[in-house]
Amino acid sequence: MANHKSAEKRIRANETKRVRNRYQHKTTRTVIKKLRTATVKTEAEALLKEVSSMIDKLAKKNIIHWKKAANQKSKLTKVVNKIA
Repeated sequence: MANHKSAEKRIRANETKRVRNRYQHKTTRTVIKKLRTATVKTEAEALLKEVSSMIDKLAKKNIIHWKKAANQKSKLTKVVNKIA
């Protein structure tokens, strides 16, 4: 257990950030799944724009690696382009 006030505060702050990061990451994964199952081109393109923004935010905050973000965006773009 922490012995200093600053260490206790850091523990609280880290927990808050962890919960927020998990929420943002999980929300993004849910929207990605929705995008992969989309069948209408216009709907998929709108979702792609939203998902790309969410992925960029995760990468900017170092929740996911920037190269993983680039790979995900690339693969999702291919999925949307395949929809007839």
